[in-house]
Amino acid sequence: MSKGSKLPLQVWILTLSAFAIGTAEFVIAGLLTQIADDLAITEGQAGQLITVYAMAIVIGGPILTLWLARFDKRNVLLGLMGLFIAGNVMSAFAGDYAALLISRIIAGLTQGPFYGIGAVVATRLVSKDMEGRAVGQMFAGLTLANVLGVPGGAWVGNIFGWNITFLIVAALGVIALLTIMFAVPRQGREAVASIRGQIGAFGDRNLLASLAFTVLAWTGFMGFYGYIAPVAEQVAGFARPDVTWVLVIVGLGLVLGNALGGRTADANLRLSLIGWPIAMIIALVVVGIAAPFKWPFVAAAFLFGVMSFANVPAMQMRVMTFGRQAPELAATANISAFNIANALGGIIGAAVVDSTLGAQAIPFAAALVPILGVLFILTQERKRGSGMQCHA
Repeated sequence: MSKGSKLPLQVWILTLSAFAIGTAEFVIAGLLTQIADDLAITEGQAGQLITVYAMAIVIGGPILTLWLARFDKRNVLLGLMGLFIAGNVMSAFAGDYAALLISRIIAGLTQGPFYGIGAVVATRLVSKDMEGRAVGQMFAGLTLANVLGVPGGAWVGNIFGWNITFLIVAALGVIALLTIMFAVPRQGREAVASIRGQIGAFGDRNLLASLAFTVLAWTGFMGFYGYIAPVAEQVAGFARPDVTWVLVIVGLGLVLGNALGGRTADANLRLSLIGWPIAMIIALVVVGIAAPFKWPFVAAAFLFGVMSFANVPAMQMRVMTFGRQAPELAATANISAFNIANALGGIIGAAVVDSTLGAQAIPFAAALVPILGVLFILTQERKRGSGMQCHA
């Protein structure tokens, strides 16, 4: 197909797919109390629905990708979307906690492989100098899920019940499946490395360093974002209903940051890898300083959204650069790395908010691990020196 200067329709279709999957991942946070009341479980038990989803991504995603790498990528995406639809339909009709847990695991298994394989497909739909933008555009679906999907899903759940929210997510999956079926071209079966060969790709120290960097740098995102509600309420002084629109404003920052990150990753990958994490660290410190003041806090939180998600395309592109021996598995492993970071950020945030330091310390604590990430990537890039391949 022709590869022009604009992103093709097929990349936008992958964005829609990422939006559906991202909504399924995060919407549970807005439905926890409803699910807990309806199923007569504690909110802590309901919170485990997030944990099992994340663990399905971290553990199941790479294993599933190892098996799927040998098949036509378009057919794989269709199969994964079908499994995603089934998982969310099961969630909608789950009559007890155990059934809902199982359905979340099924839905979670699809996310890592879909994002990983979808990112590879996105890069092959565009010219070389637009690969970062294509990956960024696909991941824009994840940011839009935070802006529209999560608040919208919570709103639907409050009015019609949480079951209907999952049915709507499944319906989004059906739309994504049909558009992939009719618009995304067949990718063809490729000669891929054996399972041992694919795993052997992780013998590359640069690939392992890229995954480690994702974990270290990204931990700061969920360290603050996951606990933005207590900071907004307890420190900035917002009423609980106001937190919804604060999240929407931050979500708009995520969308803008993702777009900027895609362009800068194409222009200079090395500079993006170093510059955006530093910008996120600065933004977290500014959030911490501005937190006691309502509107400065909102402005700082918006900037945090921009600076944090600008990291995503560069992180994904570095992994795909050094994982070309097994690109689907490498890209999926990076999705697992993002989710490990989400878990670590959540642990750090929980420890801080429950300590004597309180919510006001969360932004500062969230910045600590990313500082290690910047120092780490600086050592890696210095070792490689001018050998880093950047797109002009």
